[in-house]
Amino acid sequence: MTQIYFSEARYADDVLRLALSAAGLPTDDIGGPDQMFFSLSDDVGLIGFIGLEGDGADRLLRSLVVLPTRRGQGYGRMLVERLEGIADEAIDRLHLLTNGKAEFFRALGYADADRDRAPDFIAATAQFASLCGPRATYLVKDLG
Repeated sequence: MTQIYFSEARYADDVLRLALSAAGLPTDDIGGPDQMFFSLSDDVGLIGFIGLEGDGADRLLRSLVVLPTRRGQGYGRMLVERLEGIADEAIDRLHLLTNGKAEFFRALGYADADRDRAPDFIAATAQFASLCGPRATYLVKDLG
């Protein structure tokens, strides 16, 4: 059986940027404050990335990407579940914006939310304010 590794993606900015760019996801704000990125890999190699932004009770789930050769095998779900699993007691809710993958996240328990009611920190992120655009679906999951 193949071993799966989930770890902080330190020093992976170039690979992360390439993977996000190839998937059509924003990269302009990568490396900003209060961001952490994680990688999923196995004995074969890299599978994908996921990010977390913020430091309060409300955090932004961002930058979920599975490499094209690894898609369709449940790794996107695994990345989200692993990220939720490391969310400590200080995190009450995860927020995200998506263009086209809302059904995937809804199936994982994320619910549609009103953008006008987003917490100030979430609304001020580059993802929310400009990078994902006003038509992006805004979803929230209560981890409590």
